[in-house]
Amino acid sequence: MPGLQNPALAPRIWPVGVLCRAIAEALEARFNPVAVRGEISGFARASSGHCYFNLKDAQGQIRCAMFRRAASLLDFAPRDGELVEVRGRLGVYEPRGDLQLIVESMGRAGQGALFEQFLQLKAKLEAEGLFDPARKRPLPLLPRGIGVVTSLGAAALHDVVSALQRRVPHIPVVLAPALVQGAAAPGELVKALSNLYRYTQAESAPEADSSQNVTIDLILLVRGGGSLEDLWGFNDEQLARTIAHSPVPVVSGVGHETDFTIADFVADLRAPTPTAAAELAAQPREVWLGALALAGQRLQDAVQRKLDTQAQRLDSAAQRLGRPSGLVARQQWHLGQQAQRLRYAVLSNVEREKARHQALKTDFPSKVSQAIRQRHERLDRAGRGLALLDPQLVLQRGYALLRSAEGLPITRVGQTAEGRSATAILADGEVDLRVLQTRLN
Repeated sequence: MPGLQNPALAPRIWPVGVLCRAIAEALEARFNPVAVRGEISGFARASSGHCYFNLKDAQGQIRCAMFRRAASLLDFAPRDGELVEVRGRLGVYEPRGDLQLIVESMGRAGQGALFEQFLQLKAKLEAEGLFDPARKRPLPLLPRGIGVVTSLGAAALHDVVSALQRRVPHIPVVLAPALVQGAAAPGELVKALSNLYRYTQAESAPEADSSQNVTIDLILLVRGGGSLEDLWGFNDEQLARTIAHSPVPVVSGVGHETDFTIADFVADLRAPTPTAAAELAAQPREVWLGALALAGQRLQDAVQRKLDTQAQRLDSAAQRLGRPSGLVARQQWHLGQQAQRLRYAVLSNVEREKARHQALKTDFPSKVSQAIRQRHERLDRAGRGLALLDPQLVLQRGYALLRSAEGLPITRVGQTAEGRSATAILADGEVDLRVLQTRLN
């Protein structure tokens, strides 16, 4: 009859727990043990030591649990994006009715599709020199302004702002919001960075904010932790090139300390966390205030030492000027000494001159007589010498002096000739002669 159903054909009514157990037994009988290859996603290690993650490929994914005993046998540290092969048992987690794979062993099967893309892009940009340490710029010690690129709803924004407010509340911060996860994230990150680049020169700041006169000297690119897929927006090539062309240093604080992205490699400095990026951005205000106080104290000490030195010089000058009588007394004493020496010198010269005058007065007659006698003796010697030269004495010894008729002395035969006249001068007179003959010796 219509409306009546054969009880033999009606479906069995299962209690939920019994159905889950039945499905688990069916899976156990049909598949287990099972080996699966897939890419790790969302890997997490609980405080108990158990590990939870997903294995996925292009067609699907499955939840996995690896208990502490099996995890302790791993010879590597699993991470998101790695392609692995696992062995275990399919089952049903009855409290939630979830299908899960209990992993009993795991081994690497490759790096995974996303990780391979990451390595390829990293190798390409590294070959172009975007990771070269030589192009990394030092962070400014005292930035005039700090730019921050992150999501408005991210916990990283709160961490960065809190750290900057605590350390450098006097430095202005310019926020450029952008998505940090998803397919649209790379484009928004590039746009946010480009907007901040307009603040890197005071004269080129946007007109809407020109009254604030904010100049950015440093940019923080930050995001909290997550899986490889969550952080994939920071592995974009266009974003990497935008960071490389930044006019000011860029600090990348993306994910946790163990997370690495392309943005980390191309940035001027990588920080392990967003909070660490904020702490690296500027020294705490207390440090600079302490340095300023120390410099002020040193300046004050230097000025005080200079004042003390000048005060000592002033005291010394005042002491010299305060007792002029002493200076006058010393000058008078020196003047007396000089006058006494002058008187002694004059008296000594007078006595010497008197002695010389007396000596001259006593010795003058004898000196004059002695001088006259000496001169007479010299005159007699000169007379005798002159007498010896008298030609008359030569004539007295039998010699004669011949003169020509012209009165010239004849000393050679050639000065006369036969028939010429001559005069012979003898000791007692003259004899006229005529040359009869001349002969040469």
